[in-house]
Amino acid sequence: MQHAIQAAIAHFPDRGRAIQELAGSDEGFQSLCEDFAAAQAALMHWERSSSSVREARCAEYRELVRDLAAEIETELNRGR
Repeated sequence: MQHAIQAAIAHFPDRGRAIQELAGSDEGFQSLCEDFAAAQAALMHWERSSSSVREARCAEYRELVRDLAAEIETELNRGR
């Protein structure tokens, strides 16, 4: 889980404390961070791939990373 929290903090460095606090008290937010980290890892995998479907998968995972980042931001803004 700590890796997932660090991935979220790396994306939102100015919100690190809020991310840690929310992750410590909200299992749903923890899961959201885990999904975000997994999507980032998958994107990195496809960016290095030589597969014929590389570009399509990269586009899908970029969109997923964007969507999950937006969800994280929404959750953080609720906690303000």
